[in-house]
Amino acid sequence: MQEKPNLHQVAKLAGVSIASASRALTGQSASAETVKKVRSAAKQLGYVPDATARSLRLGGTRQIVFAVDDIGNPNYVAMLRAIELEVAHRGIRLSVSATGREMKQTLDLVRSLNAGVADGLIISPIRVTPELRRALEECVVPVVVIGSLNKERVAIDRVRVDSTKAVEMAVDHLVETGRRHLAFINGPLDTNPGAARQLGFESAASSHGLTVSSGQMICADDFTAAAGLAAANKLLKNIRGAGEPIDAIVAANDLIGVGAISACVAAGLQVPTDVAVTGIDDTEIAAVFNPPLTSVSLRAAKRGRQAAQLLLKRFEDPFRDPELLTVDPVLKVRASTLPPQLEGTY
Repeated sequence: MQEKPNLHQVAKLAGVSIASASRALTGQSASAETVKKVRSAAKQLGYVPDATARSLRLGGTRQIVFAVDDIGNPNYVAMLRAIELEVAHRGIRLSVSATGREMKQTLDLVRSLNAGVADGLIISPIRVTPELRRALEECVVPVVVIGSLNKERVAIDRVRVDSTKAVEMAVDHLVETGRRHLAFINGPLDTNPGAARQLGFESAASSHGLTVSSGQMICADDFTAAAGLAAANKLLKNIRGAGEPIDAIVAANDLIGVGAISACVAAGLQVPTDVAVTGIDDTEIAAVFNPPLTSVSLRAAKRGRQAAQLLLKRFEDPFRDPELLTVDPVLKVRASTLPPQLEGTY
C-alpha cells in the first residue's frame, strides 16, 4: 500500500520550510508566490490535509479578535455589531481591541495571536506599513482585513470599499445642487482613508472645473467631531481672511461633518442655505443630527458581515484561495444639502 504524501514532502517539493508550507496552505500567512508553489506541490503529490488538523483551526479558544484604530467611532461600532451577529450563533466569542495610533500596539496585537490567544482576526487598519503587512501575512491564525493593505497581491482575505469614489459622489451631488465654491475637511493624510479621500476630492473638483485654493482644503487632526470642529473653525477663519466664498463643505467622515455644521452655526451661517455640508460613512449620528447630515454610506455593517463570513469560510476550508470582496458606496441625501422634501437615497 502506497504511503500517503505528507506535509514534509510538500515543503521539500515546493522548496520551502515545513512552517512556510503549513502557513501557505491556510491561505493566510505567506506571499502569493509561496502560496502558488506550495499548492502546486500539494496538487502534484496528491496531498490531502488531515481532517482532524483542519478542525483544529477553530476550537482552541473559540474566540476571534476584532481590531480597529478607535472603537468609539460609530463606523466601527456598526461593523462590530454585524460581526457579532454572524459569529455568535456558531458559539464564537468576539473580543474587541482598540489599537490607537501607535503602530507598535497593532503589531503587538497581531503577533500575540501566534501564541494562541484567539482563533482568528478581523482587522480594519487605517495606517498600513510594510511591517504590519508582513505580520499579517505571517500570522498563524486566519486573518481578514477590512480596508486596504496598499498592495494588490496579498494572500489574505479582504473586504474593501472605494473611499475615493465616495468623496467624488459627495462632490457630484453638491455640484448638481448648484454649489460651486467647495471646501474640504479631511482627516490625517498619513492614513489610508485620508489619502484616498483627498484623491477623490481633488479628482472630482478638477472634473467639474472647480477652483479650490489651499486655504479651502484642511486636514483635521483626527476623524472625530472635536477635531472636525477645530478644523472647521480654522477653515472659516482662513476663508474670511482671504475673502474667499464657500457654499459647501465636504467632510471626510460624519464626525468631522457634524463638527463642521456646529462651527458654521456658531459663525452665524445657516445650513444648508448658506453652506451645505456632506459627510462620509452614513452613521447613526448623520440621521439624527440637526440638520440631518447628507452622507455617503460606506456600508460598514455589510463590510463587517462579509468579513465575518470570510473568516467562517476560512475556518471551514483553510486551503481555499483568498477572496477580495468590494462594496459599493451609496449616497444618502438629507437636509444638510437639500430641503426635507428632496431627501433620499441616490
